[in-house]
Amino acid sequence: MQFRLLGPMEVLDDGRPVGLGGAKQRATLGFLLLHPNKVVPTSRLLSALWEGDEAPVTARKILQNAVYGLRGALASGRGANGPAAPALLTRPPGYMMRVDPEQVDLHHFHTLAGRGRDRLAAGAPEAAVALLSDALALWRGPALADLVEKDVAWPELAAVESARLDAMEDYVEAQLACGRHHGILAELEAMVRAEPLRERGCGQLMLALYRCGRQADALSVYSRVRAVLVESLGLEPGHGLQALQQRILTQDPTLLLPRAPARPDAEGGDGARDRLVPAGPAPGERRTPEQRTPDRNRPDPRAADRGTDRRERPEGRGPGTERRQVSVVSVRTRIASSLGGGAGDRELDDLLDGAELLVREQIERFGGVVTAAIGSISVGLFGLDAPHQDDPRQAVLAALAIRDVLDVPDPADTGTERSTVHVVVTTGEVMLRRRGRDAVPAVFGDILDESQELLCESPAGEVRVSEEVHRASEHTVRYRRSDAHTLEWQAVAVRDDERSGAGDGELSVELDVLRGLVKRTRQRAVPHLVTVIGEPDTGKTRLLAELRRSVTEEPDGPLVLSARASGSSGASPLAVPGRLLAAYCGIVREDPPEAARAALEHASRDLYRSEAVRERRLPLLWPLLDPGGEPAPGTICPTEVLDAWREFLLLAVQRRPLVLCLDDLHLSPDMTLDAVGDLVESAGEGPLFVIAAARPELLERRPSWAGGKSHTMTVTLARPERITNEQLVEFLLSAVRNEGLHRLDGSPAH
Repeated sequence: MQFRLLGPMEVLDDGRPVGLGGAKQRATLGFLLLHPNKVVPTSRLLSALWEGDEAPVTARKILQNAVYGLRGALASGRGANGPAAPALLTRPPGYMMRVDPEQVDLHHFHTLAGRGRDRLAAGAPEAAVALLSDALALWRGPALADLVEKDVAWPELAAVESARLDAMEDYVEAQLACGRHHGILAELEAMVRAEPLRERGCGQLMLALYRCGRQADALSVYSRVRAVLVESLGLEPGHGLQALQQRILTQDPTLLLPRAPARPDAEGGDGARDRLVPAGPAPGERRTPEQRTPDRNRPDPRAADRGTDRRERPEGRGPGTERRQVSVVSVRTRIASSLGGGAGDRELDDLLDGAELLVREQIERFGGVVTAAIGSISVGLFGLDAPHQDDPRQAVLAALAIRDVLDVPDPADTGTERSTVHVVVTTGEVMLRRRGRDAVPAVFGDILDESQELLCESPAGEVRVSEEVHRASEHTVRYRRSDAHTLEWQAVAVRDDERSGAGDGELSVELDVLRGLVKRTRQRAVPHLVTVIGEPDTGKTRLLAELRRSVTEEPDGPLVLSARASGSSGASPLAVPGRLLAAYCGIVREDPPEAARAALEHASRDLYRSEAVRERRLPLLWPLLDPGGEPAPGTICPTEVLDAWREFLLLAVQRRPLVLCLDDLHLSPDMTLDAVGDLVESAGEGPLFVIAAARPELLERRPSWAGGKSHTMTVTLARPERITNEQLVEFLLSAVRNEGLHRLDGSPAH
């Protein structure tokens, strides 16, 4: 006989399945086979078959009947009477399953995995790959999958699953040692998505991506696992993963293979591709702000130059020193002293701090990193880790956003003291030098000094750029030529081009921000909730439509679902969730009820692996497809329906990234608002992006809507064209207050 536990439990007698009876008999045999040739006490078996206080009074009798039935099933096989035949024996204080270990696939798996691990340690990765591949091929699904679907959750099963993951990681390590990083990449990415907290697998994915020339993606994996560890467990990654990140940042040559792959044909590529591995990102890739790990306490980028004559600077590159072509955004914010309100220097310092936070937020939104923030001056760099051709464009977009937030003109031109902002964008080469264990780069170069000098000559309220930046971004930004001897180009506004499609140049910046956040959600697999607030006719609906168009045009892009809240009185809390569910299932209003239900059942089969679970959930989802949007009185509670809806979408996110576009959310009942907020908070590491457009009434009803929560933000349209000094003060102080609760990048405050 052969006993198969790695998947649905099977007992085969000469290749033919043996009937094992009902669920309790199968569970009894499965638990005993997890402890072969060992006595399992009756009390432990009873605890495995029934959780807590669920055991009935007749539990022992049921167990005895199960043992009796199993003995009959095992005795019916060929050779069942031999001395080595498997047998279920009574051994005080319980039972023992006597079986030849070679007859159990779990034992065979452990044997092959152990041998493969030994070959890997001995420096024979090819032999290790063959053995570990054979071990993993024994798996037909989760161990005892049929029992797991019936809510069996034994610690022994978790240990078996952990052994499978260990073997998978050993297999990946052997493949990497053979130089097959391209061939193993897809399988490795799937493994890390399923187990984001296993640092060894994450490190292997980082190494594979780096060897494939995808440095930015490798660092993105580190950012993602760090975010999951911090948010879920309050822990930083281990020293090994941190060290690997630093080695990737410094492009440590020991990360590459010392020789060509032994069998390049095994992965369908040629050997030259793997022998010459590019260290930078693939063409067209950008890094998100999180991948750049900004640090508010990072030193002045010119600090490495102080005390050193530039002419005496050595041209050779020492360890950890490299050149970078970057775009530099230099900002000086001048806060009028009168805005302190007579409270002294402390409030003025808070205003400066708020201004610096807002500058940082805008630079990071567009893909840059702030490398210095000293007094009223901030310096942001684009392309610091991985230069890209659109760095100048992104830098100018960030500069315009900073100007729009912080510039306070005096409409009456009274000559009274007012706050101003000066912004300069240049481009040039810098040197990066990493010193010490943390390898935080010191940045120096003439372009940084030049940028500071030009900042002194830049007029207030204007964004001045160099000729090189102008040429690189004139297709996106409208410019005005000035009479200045230096930096004659003044950036005026984002150009209303066909690519933005927003129909209004004012919305191009917001559209760029939203595109970046959608990309960030997909790369980091972290949910986001963005609320667009605006009065009627400010472009909220148009902005959502352009985002939908932009995302759906992407190859292999996320699935976009849209719904609009109804303004009718007594609107159902299930209306908006129901429209999203219908959109996911491909149901249109004209479909008859039978067709709608069939579409829902088809979609559910793809998401719920357990038929029993699916049968329990479908009755809770039917009311969402009812035109009335409400369950019949006295049947199902709307809260239960919304819980089932949330579970459905969270399962869908694991299959494909989702973008949910909700219009007129302020018209939704409170129960719908709760469901939307709970959906984002429950998504964990799922790639879910929710954007909701609403009028200011939403914040009047819910002043704390999305406030103080991770991965949420609010975009306000049609801000008054001329912000007053008083509004600026409140704006900056609120930024400081919010920083105390939560940092602007979504990470917890320290």
